[in-house]
Amino acid sequence: MKYGVVYFPTDYSIRTDEMARAVEERGFESLWLPEHTHIPCSRRSPYPLGGELPREYMDGYELLTGMAFAAAATKKIIIGSSICLVVERDPIILAKEIATLDKLSGGRVQLGIGSGWNAEEMANHGVEFKHSRKVMREKVAAMKAIWTQEKSEYHGDFVNFDAIWCNPKPVQKPYPPILMGGNGTLAIKYAARQCDGWLPSAVLVDQLSASVAMLRRELEQAGRNPKTFPITALFAPNDRRQLDAYEEMGIERAVFAMPSADRDKTLSLLDRRAKTAGF
Repeated sequence: MKYGVVYFPTDYSIRTDEMARAVEERGFESLWLPEHTHIPCSRRSPYPLGGELPREYMDGYELLTGMAFAAAATKKIIIGSSICLVVERDPIILAKEIATLDKLSGGRVQLGIGSGWNAEEMANHGVEFKHSRKVMREKVAAMKAIWTQEKSEYHGDFVNFDAIWCNPKPVQKPYPPILMGGNGTLAIKYAARQCDGWLPSAVLVDQLSASVAMLRRELEQAGRNPKTFPITALFAPNDRRQLDAYEEMGIERAVFAMPSADRDKTLSLLDRRAKTAGF
């Protein structure tokens, strides 16, 4: 099983380039960065994990800038989004940004995606929550067209453009792996049919095992091989026994969550996570 790290870069956390170098030096396979463009002050949408929304959600740096800093500071590790809120972004610009980052990093980008949970946040970007899944699907389909066609066009209910040239194309073919974030049935179905991997938030072993079984059934129904479809478990437990159970059920990558802490605390915690991973 491969091991990665996810954290919110902020003004009060270790710098993104320093974090990326530290992750690579300790033998981790990947660094994952989350995204929220802003947090509306209304706070009507409840935090999915319950309780108060952590401060770093309001203070986190811009996703793709952070990914670029991480890629420039390293040579080997995968740089992933966990997740990119595609519904809040222009698909033509995002396609160019991801392709550029994949090109400059030598093909080290993975794109974790999601439709998001904060209705007020996406409303500020002009997207109604009830349409968010369809908007995400259309934007992803439009980006795939841009990445794989010399001249591309897309005509949908929420994304619409005539033939365009948009370069560069990604190093990875046909495009950087797209991993669907989310633990629900709809996310699993979409992952099985349209994505290159699944990116659930790690939960109790029994719950994750049931979701993995559902994913494999959906993959078989879609005519895809469950054995070659990668699963990346975010917020993996710092517990060797649970990690062993993840490995037994076929989880390809476990990603440890790190706090938005200063350099000294972060490096100490990274050492402990590396020990748990067996490095």
